[in-house]
Amino acid sequence: MSAIVHRVHDRDKEVILIRDPRTGEEVGSLPEAEPLAIRRAVNASRAALQLWAATPPAERGAALRAAARALEGAASALAELNSRETGRPVAEAKEGIAAGISTLEQYAELGPLHRGHSLRGHPLASDYTVAEPRGVAVVLTPWNDPVAVTCGLIGAALVTGNTVVHKPSERCPHLGAMLGDVVAAAFPPDVLITLTGGSGVGALLTEQAGVDVVAHVGSSEAGARISRASNLTGAHVIRENGGNDPLLVDEDVDPVWAAEQAVIGAFSNSGQICTAVERIYVHQAIAEPFCAALEKAARRRNRDGSLAPLVDVRMRDAVHRQVEEALESGARAVEGGAVPSGPGAFYPATVLLDCTAEMAIMTEETFGPVAPVQVVDSFDEGLRLAAKGRYGLAATVLTGSIAHAQQAIAALPVGTVKINEVFGGAPGGAAQPRGDSGHGFGYGPELLDEFTRVKVVHIAAPPAGTNAGGTTAGGAA
Repeated sequence: MSAIVHRVHDRDKEVILIRDPRTGEEVGSLPEAEPLAIRRAVNASRAALQLWAATPPAERGAALRAAARALEGAASALAELNSRETGRPVAEAKEGIAAGISTLEQYAELGPLHRGHSLRGHPLASDYTVAEPRGVAVVLTPWNDPVAVTCGLIGAALVTGNTVVHKPSERCPHLGAMLGDVVAAAFPPDVLITLTGGSGVGALLTEQAGVDVVAHVGSSEAGARISRASNLTGAHVIRENGGNDPLLVDEDVDPVWAAEQAVIGAFSNSGQICTAVERIYVHQAIAEPFCAALEKAARRRNRDGSLAPLVDVRMRDAVHRQVEEALESGARAVEGGAVPSGPGAFYPATVLLDCTAEMAIMTEETFGPVAPVQVVDSFDEGLRLAAKGRYGLAATVLTGSIAHAQQAIAALPVGTVKINEVFGGAPGGAAQPRGDSGHGFGYGPELLDEFTRVKVVHIAAPPAGTNAGGTTAGGAA
């Protein structure tokens, strides 16, 4: 009941077999790209680069708008595929597609406005910078919000004049292939190429000498491998990777409201969000009512059947291993914590109390519907624990104290700090993850900078007596 790469013996080829995480029924299979196909894709992308890079930015923006319209027309079919491959409800999948459409439109407008800077030098000279595409971009995208993330990365890459070879996650290859077909039709041949395959295909793509930039959203382990490969190829790397995002609950907030925020952060998309709440530190003064409200909300989600399955059984097993280890180390599951019977990859909303800082559930990414809680004696203790760890993606603080909010903003070593709201933010926001969560801007206008490199231009006045034709007075050039 997972994305499985296996060999079809009669054809001696690797294929990806996908099963519906709701029912376990087979969705279908797609071939893995072979090494020769990978090399050909990178070469074709390189061949298409010169003309695409020379295309005026306004025309590239118009192509993105055409891609957005095509995506609108295919939204229902893509949402259905998303649901069948990853288990995400169709309505939520459509929201992700709408976000992808909006992102393409945003970059269609921002791309032509992406500009260099004038520099101050000699009054009779011109000095300025020009942004140029990096070249061939390999884009590796995840399964948990596949359309929105893909549109952001390929939109920024294409509008700045790069060509793209895209590999979607092997957990949603049918969706990735269809998305590639829909969007690629808006561009000249080979400007956007989609390949299907597992981690081996992704590794081969990042090792190609003809690749200039790699953009990756996925696990920290894969991101680290990509960074190592780039040291040999010289490719620029943009990556947003795993997180273990803390939620810190101060003593002066309404505990029921705080529990609602925790539920949204920990259980939305069954916990399969990069910036999901992964660990909770609550002040002892409100711990009892907060934990009671959190338990009640989790039980309600389990009883009403609103929680979607995890993407596959492999993911569910990984989540459950962390829960079991926590229970063996002294945590208590007041709701959930057991694998349900029946088909599919379902896992209940789980609330763990009496957690400690040493447990893996508090130090590693879980990526499932689990809310582990540790009670702290003071805001300072909670902040100290929230600031620990190898990840640096995001953090949320619920507090009525502006002093505590400012203290947290200064102390938390993460790319995004959210005060009093677990999800939200202004359009176009961008952040730089830290530590094992990656590096580089992954969203917003700054992503255009990541996909370009800067050339400095200096134009001096010619010597006196030089005419417009390039010859000096009284002589030939």
